[in-house]
Amino acid sequence: MRHPSLTRRGAVAVASLALASTAAFGSMASASTTAEPASTPVTINTPDGRLMSYVVNAKAANPGQTRLVERAVVAAGGVVVQSWPQIGVVIAHSKVSTFRADVVAEGGNAVESVGVTRTVAVSEGTPEGAGAAWGRGASGYKQGAKKAWNGDVEAETTPAGATDPREGEQWDLTMIKADQAHRITDGSRNVLVGVLDSGIDADHPDLVKNLDVANSVSCVDAGRPSTTGWEPTTSDHGTHVAGTIAAARNGVGIVGVAPNVRLASVKVVNDDGFIYPEYAVCGFVEAGLKHMDVTNNSYYVDPFEFYCEDQPDQYAAKEAVRRAVAWSTEQGVVHAAAAGNSAHDLADKSSFKDTTSPDDQPAAGQVSRTLNSGCNDIPTELPGVVTVSAATRTGSLAYFSNRGLGVIDVAAPGRSILSTVVAGNGYGLKSGTSMASPHVAGVLALMKSAHPSWTPAQMVEKLRSQADDRACSAQEVPPPGRTGGPDCTGPLADNSFYGEGMVDALDAVS
Repeated sequence: MRHPSLTRRGAVAVASLALASTAAFGSMASASTTAEPASTPVTINTPDGRLMSYVVNAKAANPGQTRLVERAVVAAGGVVVQSWPQIGVVIAHSKVSTFRADVVAEGGNAVESVGVTRTVAVSEGTPEGAGAAWGRGASGYKQGAKKAWNGDVEAETTPAGATDPREGEQWDLTMIKADQAHRITDGSRNVLVGVLDSGIDADHPDLVKNLDVANSVSCVDAGRPSTTGWEPTTSDHGTHVAGTIAAARNGVGIVGVAPNVRLASVKVVNDDGFIYPEYAVCGFVEAGLKHMDVTNNSYYVDPFEFYCEDQPDQYAAKEAVRRAVAWSTEQGVVHAAAAGNSAHDLADKSSFKDTTSPDDQPAAGQVSRTLNSGCNDIPTELPGVVTVSAATRTGSLAYFSNRGLGVIDVAAPGRSILSTVVAGNGYGLKSGTSMASPHVAGVLALMKSAHPSWTPAQMVEKLRSQADDRACSAQEVPPPGRTGGPDCTGPLADNSFYGEGMVDALDAVS
């Protein structure tokens, strides 16, 4: 499963992408990276006859430029799979080996960058109906005003102060003061949290009350949104994440951080466990179109653990996801994301090698990839996204958690977290920064419930300033055969392990 869980799959990195002119495929390195060594290039072969997926970014995010890019895609021998004129991004399929260069030649000044989004052929095929003009799909281009939830809240809510059977086992809620916050509010039904993940179990008794089926969506059909197929198929990861955020207070099982808010399943993990850039773009844009208030993102975008701006394909994919995140933020969505489980120092990319990219290749071809500061784990390192590290029950940093001074925003519990699972509509323990991030998403949902007029920027600022300062400490002792990462650096108020500190649910609603 390509989410930041404790299990990591080996992968491959290979030699450089040969281009006559990198400028033809978009401007890559920023000023901050030009003086650094180049990252290790990765070749993505696109032979004639192999169906490959591409992202094509327009110079400007508007309908006119997007139409020009669509025409260039068709003229270059491609098929328009999905267009997002809100962000100037077109997802395309092609079996033409020279498609990247050809679409630039056909599009001229309309094309900002183009890149292939995976190293393997498209397994899901080209969706039926692809190639239609933008705006005719499920999402369209226009958005309506946000509507208040009209459900009957009190009739379905267990009385305040009541406890669910396994709530006493949830040490994580005590650590972030969610149990105290619940004495004030369990959250508002007007708040909608998008779980960008592997799907949410639709009939789990602790989730069914809060699951908003009408706003759930699947993005794994080549990056096109669908109102069906958003339930889990091969993974219960999204169901576990959803329970931490908003398992209902209903006299059954556990209680989530924000047990009265609504959940939307936004499926971005395919049956093979991959989250390709086109899936993530779809998920973030849909979050904006559906006026979600918060998203949780417990994954990194495949096939690269780190996307480097000096590599054309990686730059184009990263730029498309960045645009989707930025646009949805403008629509009022605030995003929490897992920092990752490689025990890396995200503030110093020169201190380690990326040995797991591209992860959709066999392990036999694996090489170490040199990184620079223009290489980022996305979406967690994108601007405006809350980056969350994982703490243990004793408060130490989990040995596997990524860290980084000035990168980590806040910490949250992420070790042996009890939450909902698909099997038997039951409950299970999972560990990872994947489990830490939904605690923060739940706190943001409580904050939005208490302060509905706050913008994403205000919420992030308050989340950071309200976090409980936690000084540098020793990290968790790794189990036999495992290794931890660099030691903690930085002051009490903002350090590499905990950022601004342990997230505080009580302050969020006080």
